[in-house]
Amino acid sequence: MAILEIRKFPDEVLKRKALPVEDINGGLQKLIDDMIETMYAAPGIGLAAPQVGVSKRLIVLDVGYKDGSSSLLTIINPELILTDELIDSEEGCLSVPGHVVNVKRSARVAVRGLDRNGKPLEIEAEGLLARALQHEIDHLEGILILDRLGPFRRELLKKRILKERRLEAQR
Repeated sequence: MAILEIRKFPDEVLKRKALPVEDINGGLQKLIDDMIETMYAAPGIGLAAPQVGVSKRLIVLDVGYKDGSSSLLTIINPELILTDELIDSEEGCLSVPGHVVNVKRSARVAVRGLDRNGKPLEIEAEGLLARALQHEIDHLEGILILDRLGPFRRELLKKRILKERRLEAQR
């Protein structure tokens, strides 16, 4: 297994809609293992393949590992099939490090996809898991938390992040 580089805004791969996974093979299994290791090392509670530079519809999540109630999920080709009322809450993102923003998301969701072995799965979730599922599926659509902000706040934050990146590159 290997820890992969997490791509950060404004990397182009984060803006593209990811392609469906066609073959569940050894290469995909290695990618899944590497993504899990990368997520835990970050540390994060979810990771989408585009965040590690792979434009495939694949996510890994574990919203409970930090409190000892690990619940690792791998979902291939996930799709939201049910959403509920919107609630506002803070979110961070491994691809937008150091910034937390308020994002409106559905309080409850249902997601359909395949597990890492290609077997169909359907998950109903609420709370943090519902939020994390929506966040990671957004990545597969080329949507970052920045894109969920109003236009003025979004542009202000994007400019600030780009300035931070330039200063980092000069060091």
